Amino acid sequence: MTVFLENARLIDPEALTERLGNVVLDGGLIAAIGAANAPKGAVVIDCGGKCLAPGIVDWGVKIGEPGERHRESFRSAGRAAAAGGVTTIIARPDTAPAIDTPELLEFVTRRAAGAAPVRIHHMAALTKGREGREMTEIGFLLDAGAIAFTDVDHVARDTRSLSRALSYARSLGALVIGHPQDPGLSAGAAVTSGKFASLRGLPAVSPMAERMGLDRDLALVEMTGVRYHADQITTARSLPALARAKADGLNVTAGISIHHLTLNDLDVGDYRTFFKMTPPLRSEEDRLAVLEAVASGLIDVIASMHTPADEESKRLPFEEAAAGAVALETLLPAAMRLYHSGALTLAQLFRAMALNPARRLGLPQGRLAEGAPADLVLFDPDAPFLLDRFKLHSKSKNTPFDGQRMEGKVLATFVAGVQVYGNAGAEEHS
Repeated sequence: MTVFLENARLIDPEALTERLGNVVLDGGLIAAIGAANAPKGAVVIDCGGKCLAPGIVDWGVKIGEPGERHRESFRSAGRAAAAGGVTTIIARPDTAPAIDTPELLEFVTRRAAGAAPVRIHHMAALTKGREGREMTEIGFLLDAGAIAFTDVDHVARDTRSLSRALSYARSLGALVIGHPQDPGLSAGAAVTSGKFASLRGLPAVSPMAERMGLDRDLALVEMTGVRYHADQITTARSLPALARAKADGLNVTAGISIHHLTLNDLDVGDYRTFFKMTPPLRSEEDRLAVLEAVASGLIDVIASMHTPADEESKRLPFEEAAAGAVALETLLPAAMRLYHSGALTLAQLFRAMALNPARRLGLPQGRLAEGAPADLVLFDPDAPFLLDRFKLHSKSKNTPFDGQRMEGKVLATFVAGVQVYGNAGAEEHS
């Protein structure tokens, strides 16, 4: 089917531009940009001057299959992604059991393909059981379709074993994702250290734990030459080390969650567990510093770090409650806060949410260009709404934005040229 999207505000993250124009979708690809008239027989959709951008490539989504399907399934995550303008999910391996064998990877790949309306790629564990001791069969996992390797927030304590795994990953050209934290300092921490943590009497971790973990990872990257991505850089203290690594030519990129860009440690308030994250929310000074790093391109990727948790695991004392929040549907409206505040342009946001993650992972998505996959999101950045967590498509409802006034609504989501969300008006052009 040929689709003609007319009168759209085109957000181009490669050129960092915005302009009005038309787009032709055909054969699952973007066939033309700027065409004056609809091709004969095309389905015409009037975008009404709303924003059309590459679909979000969300790197770091937890899905509960296998083991925790009651928290999130491929079907519910796929629906939530489509409703949030996410056209490609990069799923984490921190399942139960961890995705650490080719057989398990092939199983979840089949499950995802049959259940979700969006694309899903899987990361595999770097070490067996994510225990940081024995490396997984990286070569076989690559053959089975693993897009990258990570133990997520299980930080290896055995540096020698980790260096061996990184060396082997380097020999195969595999991308490794690290979680920069010193495991000793960060163990058991619920918030970032400071006056607020002391007043609340909560177990805390110094921001230096991230810097120390990043320094170790970067030293190993320099030693092994591995391709490396830091999943979340959330403190100002880490930025100079990241900048030096890039300046020295190390094959390094970095990401951050939308929550660390839009919230700070004071949002925890009176022990509100929906604001408990991993790593914990940081100070406002740190938030502003990492926001500037995203604007400059030092931090490459913005992700939801979607982490579903059921009510029972959140309705506990703060230090015992599960960390993380669902964010597949709130990533875009939360990002619009950064746009409306003037901190980032729409093109900068989609550079970090679509183009950069796709490029780093070797995917063809993330571009608004002829010949690119027709994975797109049509959205109104100004549409206001009150977020009701019980209306989210995710099985779990743990969002820190519940009841908050937000702006930015997804009107339609397209995957391979097929509309998988929304009811954008269409008519056939004869």
